[in-house]
Amino acid sequence: MGKEAAEDQNHSLSYRPELREKVIDAIANTMDLYGVNHSFGQLYGIMYFEDQPMTLEEMKTSMNMSKSNMSYAVRSLTESQMIYKLEEKRERQDLYLAETNFFTTFQNFFGAKLQREIDVMQESLREVIPKLSEIILARTTLPEEREDALRDLHKLQHAEQYYEWLQGFVDQLRDGVFYKDAPHESD
Repeated sequence: MGKEAAEDQNHSLSYRPELREKVIDAIANTMDLYGVNHSFGQLYGIMYFEDQPMTLEEMKTSMNMSKSNMSYAVRSLTESQMIYKLEEKRERQDLYLAETNFFTTFQNFFGAKLQREIDVMQESLREVIPKLSEIILARTTLPEEREDALRDLHKLQHAEQYYEWLQGFVDQLRDGVFYKDAPHESD
C-alpha cells in the first residue's frame, strides 16, 4: 500500500467516530422531538452502532450515566422495542441489543404510542357517550342543557370515528402495510 493510500485510510479512520457521533446526536435530537429523553436517544444511538450486545455496565460506562438512570433508560427503550434483552448472558450480566431496522423501530415506537392514545380515549368515550345520551333523553333535562349535551355528543361521535380510523391505521402500521416495499437491511 502506498504512502498516500495509507494516509487516506488513517484519515478516514480518524473521522469515523466523529461521523458516528454526529448521527448519534441526530438520533437523540429526533427522539427528543417525540418525547423520548435525549440521553435515552443517545443510548439508542450508541447501541445502534454496536456490532455486539451490551451489558448495563458497558452502557453505563459509555454514557457516563448513573445506574438508576441507566436502568430507567434501558427499561424505556425495551418497552418501546427499540432495544431487546437477550436470553443469553455475559458473565451473569444481562445483554441488550438495539433494533437497527428503522422501519421496525418506527412501527414499534409509534404503534405503541398511538395504541396508548386510542385505548385512553376510547375508554373515556365508552364511559361518557352513554351518560350524555341519558342526559339528552331524560325528561327532566332542561332544553339548554339538552342542546349542550347534543353538541358534546356530536363532537364525541366524531372523535369516535377518528379513533376507529386511527385503530385501522395502527393495525396497518403493525402489519407493515405502509412499508412492505421498503428496502430491508440485506438489500
